[in-house]
Amino acid sequence: MTQQRTVHTADLTERELSRVRTLLDAAFAGRFDDRDWAHTLGGLHVLITHGGGLIAHGSVVQRRVLHHGRSLRVGYVEGVAVRADARRRGLGSRVMAELERIVDAAYELGALSASRLGAPLYATRGWQPWPGSLATLGPAGPIPLPEEEGSTWVRAAPELLDPAHVLHLDWRDGDIT
Repeated sequence: MTQQRTVHTADLTERELSRVRTLLDAAFAGRFDDRDWAHTLGGLHVLITHGGGLIAHGSVVQRRVLHHGRSLRVGYVEGVAVRADARRRGLGSRVMAELERIVDAAYELGALSASRLGAPLYATRGWQPWPGSLATLGPAGPIPLPEEEGSTWVRAAPELLDPAHVLHLDWRDGDIT
């Protein structure tokens, strides 16, 4: 039987957290490190299990974005993955539907960083690649993030964002290399 559950990081057991990390390590094939893991924690997780095993995951954490004179509360989607043997069954869409419900109800906009393989899922769900410039607010001030342009996607009312103005994402460890 397939079950879906939404739960805060604080309410996940060590065993559940270990299962999530194992899924993400496998799904991202060595491109998921401890900083990525830290970014995945601290918010709400959507877990889909089948027969007691974790087969899909995604989380949404709060971030701040400065844009065109405003500080916006952002639901940032992290760690979306489906176990390899369970792909192409709509599980990614199920995870995203719940994450989008949370983003739409609790945040001013949604954002995520899409991999090449993940981008088609987000596109079919109405997410849009951010067409403007990106920066992060580092310890010494704004730092442009040209390498993130094209992979950052947003979900927001069109009147909220203006691509003529930079999206300044809050700084997190690992964001500046």
